[in-house]
Amino acid sequence: MNKIINFLEIAGLTWFVPLARLASGESPREQLKQLWLVMGIPVVAFAVFLALWGQMSSKVVTSLGTIPGPVEVYQQAAGLWQDHVNQREKQAAFYERQEKRNEKYRAQGKLDKIKHREYTGAPTYLDQIWTSIKTVFTGFLFATIVAVPLGIFCGLSSTFNAAMNPIIQIFKPVSPLAWLPIVTMVVSATYVTTDEAWFSKSFLNSAITVTLCSLWPTLINTALGVASIDKDLMNVGKVLQLGWFTKVTKLVIPSSLPLIFTGLRLSLGVGWMVLIAAEMLAQNPGLGKFVWDEFQNGSSNSLGRIMVAVLTIGIIGFLLDRIMFTLQNLFTFGDKR
Repeated sequence: MNKIINFLEIAGLTWFVPLARLASGESPREQLKQLWLVMGIPVVAFAVFLALWGQMSSKVVTSLGTIPGPVEVYQQAAGLWQDHVNQREKQAAFYERQEKRNEKYRAQGKLDKIKHREYTGAPTYLDQIWTSIKTVFTGFLFATIVAVPLGIFCGLSSTFNAAMNPIIQIFKPVSPLAWLPIVTMVVSATYVTTDEAWFSKSFLNSAITVTLCSLWPTLINTALGVASIDKDLMNVGKVLQLGWFTKVTKLVIPSSLPLIFTGLRLSLGVGWMVLIAAEMLAQNPGLGKFVWDEFQNGSSNSLGRIMVAVLTIGIIGFLLDRIMFTLQNLFTFGDKR
């Protein structure tokens, strides 16, 4: 049971810790109090939020109708799921017909007529979600590869830090809406897509924009973490005559991991917000494009579907933060470990 409790704390699932402690035989009164604090109060607050949303939404009238309440949003979510199921059935039927046709040609010896085509149906809502998740993690990976080494150099060298500081202060506040046109033009001029290309131009445009906007929190926190390392620890490295690479890998990075992960969590959150804005502006595939298309569509279901997308964006952002929190607890040392 202690292993389960430790896992729940590391994964950030502290809502279930009182239940695990109850199961292990700890004080029921104390654990029920904790359970009410970490789970009961949030559930009640969320229920009140849903009730207020349901009551007040019908009073707000827009050009597309009234604001949808929780029930209408749930119905639209179910409709989007059904659309996804229907699209997958059409895809399966398409490939089945194609395979039957190719088998027929193969039996007749007409090998030159055998063709394999990709299904070209419209992407579903779940496809858009998956596209956005792939894009944000790609941009986040690029940002991490650039920001962590630069942050280490900034933390170790006051000269390098002084050189980088003006660049950081100038480019850190730049909006993704300003970066996107520049990135689009550079990618269009330098990247040629072919049938064998790994990435489409729209994917690279969004991913690079995420990189440019999300690398700064990681860079700054990494530099701060490295600069805050205990001087006695660094002096030990000098006494042992450790090489530069060994000092960085054995002393610098492990000691600064808590702040590095804090920067990574901030960068991933920033990257997720930036991505949605970039997809809306550039009409690149993903959740942002879905929201913009529904807004332009202007049907009676559009507002409900936009609300589904808003909730989806929030939930995914929360899950991304939980993932980084779990990794932080796994790879860093603290009181809980």
